[in-house]
Parts: sequence; C-alpha cells; structure tokens
Amino acid sequence: MRPSFSSLSLSAASLSHTPCLTSSLTSQKMRLILLRSALKRGASKAIRSFSSESAPERKVAILGAAGGIGQPLALLMKLNPLVSTLSLYDIMGTPGVAADVSHINTRAQVAGFVGDDQLGDALKGADVVIIPAGVPRKPGMTRDDLFNINAGIVKGLCTAIAKHCPGALVNMISNPVNSTVPIAAEVFKKAGTYDEKKLFGVTTLDVVRAKTFYAGKGKVPVESVNVPVVGGHAGITILPLFSQATPAANALGAEDIKALTKRTQDGGTEVVEAKAGKGSATLSMAYAGAVFADACLKGLNGVPDVVECSFVQSTVTELPFFASKVRLGKNGVEEVLGLGPLSDFEKEGLEALKPELKASIEKGIKFANEN
Repeated sequence: MRPSFSSLSLSAASLSHTPCLTSSLTSQKMRLILLRSALKRGASKAIRSFSSESAPERKVAILGAAGGIGQPLALLMKLNPLVSTLSLYDIMGTPGVAADVSHINTRAQVAGFVGDDQLGDALKGADVVIIPAGVPRKPGMTRDDLFNINAGIVKGLCTAIAKHCPGALVNMISNPVNSTVPIAAEVFKKAGTYDEKKLFGVTTLDVVRAKTFYAGKGKVPVESVNVPVVGGHAGITILPLFSQATPAANALGAEDIKALTKRTQDGGTEVVEAKAGKGSATLSMAYAGAVFADACLKGLNGVPDVVECSFVQSTVTELPFFASKVRLGKNGVEEVLGLGPLSDFEKEGLEALKPELKASIEKGIKFANEN
C-alpha cells in the first residue's frame, strides 16, 4: 500500500529533529528529501503490485512434465509471472517434480498429476497446454523413427484435451512435429472441437538455433538477431531465411549461408551425437518451449504485435500445414504471415522440402484416421 501523505510528513518531521542529521541541511530540505524518497518507494511498490495483481489468471498444463524436456520446462514456466496455475502431468514422477518446483517463490501455484485417472484434473480449465510427452531421440534414430510410439501418445493426450479443455491453446513439442500436429488436428476434428487458430507446432528451437549460429558466424550481438525459420521441424524441412536476418551480416557469403542452413537443419543430431546416446536436445528445447508459451500467454492477454514462427494450418503454400511467422492474439493465431522475399537458395530449399513435409503430414492424418 502506498504510504499516506500525513504519515510521510510525520516521519520526515520526526527525523528532522534527530541529532545525527548533518547541520548543513535545514529541516525543511530534509523533510522534502525524505518525502520524495518515500513517495518513490511507494510508487515502485504500487507498480510491482499492479503488475502481479492485474495479470489475468492463466493456467498452463505440461503433459510429460517429468521427462527430460518437461522438468526444465516446468521450472521455466514456474518463473513466468504470467502463469498463475501450473499443472504438471506425466505417467510417473510428477509429484516429486511438482513438490520441487513449488518451493520457488514465484506467483504460480503448482500441482502434480499422475496417470490416466488424473489427466482430466490436470487439464481442466487450462489456457495453454504444452505437450513434450513421448520418447526422446537416440543415436541413429530419425524423427520418423519416433513416429509409431509418439503418435499413439499424442493421440491419447489430445483426446483428453478435447474433452477437458477444448478451448486451450495447444503447443505441440512431441516429435515428429510434422506428423503429430496433423494427428492432433484430426483428433480435435473428430471430437468437434478443432480450432485451427489454437493448434501450434513448436518450431521455436529452429529459430533459437538459427539466431545463435548466425550471430556467431556473423559476429553480431545475438540478443539483437532475428531470423525467420519456415517449413517444418525436421531435417531439410527446416528452412531458415537468412536473407531476411537482422541485423545484416555483410561478411557472410553464399557458402557461409549454406553451412549455417545445414547446421540449423542438423542441430538436433548435433546434440544427440554430443550426448553420446545419453539424451537429446532437452534443455534448449525446454527454453524454446518456454519462449513460445510466453508468446502465447502475451497474445491471450492482449499484448499487441506478438509474432513467432510456428507450424500451423496454413495457406502460405499448397500444403495444409506449414511453419511461418504467426501473429498471436486473444484467440490464438490472429494472422499467418507470408514468406516475404526469398533468395534463390531459399527458393530451391522451399521446393526441396515440400515432398518430405507433405509425406509427413499425410502420415499423421492417416495414423489418426486408421487407429
């Protein structure tokens, strides 16, 4: 609460008569200094209080919260002041994760849920659902190898979402995203709850990598870098548009751009190999998932001009789903933005990725309809 003017004046007056005050200051000047200082402190407290108290109540549910991505993602979402309730779900281990994270002195109230019987309670009332559930990549395993296991997990979770929180924004992390997003869409269509504005494939890690690699090679400050990444979320379907990168790094030639593109496309494999069979990109993926979830929450709360890349239902190309820049708002997707001008190298990459992305999308749709 902001201090009253009367109490401030009383405090200043009483302090002005204490012996320790230097004699070079008059009591009037001292009262003015103390008054200004107290008002400044009071205003600062009032602003902080307004910021936390005025933020809407937002529930975020993480499905797969005890896994390699889920745990750091739970930590990052607990640190987000826009989250008022954090619901952590997995088939095992979530009570411990929830207890651990709940001790952090931030706004979000945390609850852990385990098993099918508690999935409905975990989802009820959620504004944003983040799905990192599934098995991780292992050495020699492609994203497509993950399909048979993760597709079934995603289908079951999305069936529950359709029942318990059909209006939530769904952020799909489970790989292969090029297929799991179409699976989710088909599940929601069958349930009569599908809203193309509320289903997102999280491709933010591709953007994060492109920014990092570009900044390093171009010797520009990474915090100021922006690089759109379009297409899909696997191998050659990942197409960073370095021709649109800002700030411009004029020292980068055609071979540099090709190398940066290849490294961005193979970023996941780089981490899998570096971990020597003991994991995949979990920490950077958690960070990317938290960045995108934060953007969704800001959009829901009415923050203007929130733009991120995401794999969504799209008419940007002839494919039914495609990753490009998306403007986020109170209803999820407010606008799917176009590709903008492409270099010849990027035009070639765009045409090259389409057959593989098309096949992955169709595989997901087929799985959803046949199982």
